[in-house]
Formats: sequence, structure tokens, C-alpha cells
Amino acid sequence: MTGPITMTKEVKFSKEEIENSRRIQKSATPKYTLDWYIKWVASIFVLAAMSLRGVEGLQFWDLGLSVIGISLWLWVSILWKDRALILLNGVGLIFLLRNFIITISG
Repeated sequence: MTGPITMTKEVKFSKEEIENSRRIQKSATPKYTLDWYIKWVASIFVLAAMSLRGVEGLQFWDLGLSVIGISLWLWVSILWKDRALILLNGVGLIFLLRNFIITISG
């Protein structure tokens, strides 16, 4: 006897159905563009940094990964021309770089 049979059926929607539907979820941003790849890589770096946050002895790695992730998010913000995100990530990057330099200089 074999295990349960699962049937997954990929549903295809027409362009008109997608545009007029309130139930079909639509992404606000286009996929597989330069900014799409950068934002996902940036998010991975930020999440990796967050996973190290508070672990004794790994503050250098937390700061390094955070600087990379926030720098990439700043790049995305500039590509999107989103002033709020540019301000947030720009100021955040300054704070992180300050702490990074203090950590390096001992």
C-alpha cells in the first residue's frame, strides 16, 4: 500500500482575472529585476546579523553583516527613489559604521 496521494494543481489565471480580482494576491514589486535580487540578498544579510545579535563574542560579525545588509538596502532604496527608506537606511548605516569603527579600534 502506498502513502496518501496528494494532488497539486497549478491554477492559471488570465491577465484580466488577475487585474480584476480582489482575492488573487499580487506582488507590488516586479520579480527578477536587479532590485529584486539585491533586496533578497540584503534581507539574508540582515537576518544573519540579527541571528548573531546578543551572542557574546560575535558582535564584530553582527556589525559586519549588518553593514553589508543595510548598505544593500540603501542601494535598493536609491533604485526605488524612496526617500523614507533612503533616510532610514542611510542614517542606520552611519550608526552601524560608527559602532563598527569603535569595535575595530578597540
